Amino acid sequence: MPRCDHCGNEYDKSLDITWEGTTHTFDCFECAIAEIAPECAQCGVKIIGHGLEANGQFFCCRNCAETAGVSGLRDRV
Repeated sequence: MPRCDHCGNEYDKSLDITWEGTTHTFDCFECAIAEIAPECAQCGVKIIGHGLEANGQFFCCRNCAETAGVSGLRDRV
């Protein structure tokens, strides 16, 4: 039975996600998020949507980007 890469749980309905060329096995989306989702460079929240990126850093929103000194990003176009 597949074993979750994050929590070690064995689960018959696991999912495999290939991320940056490596395949990971998870028993749920929560474990996948905890393991591979990027974190906001300002507040540390896991980014599970599109987020924003500037200068190699990820941000959950425009406010966090501006707080970190990055200007010109917008949440919506």
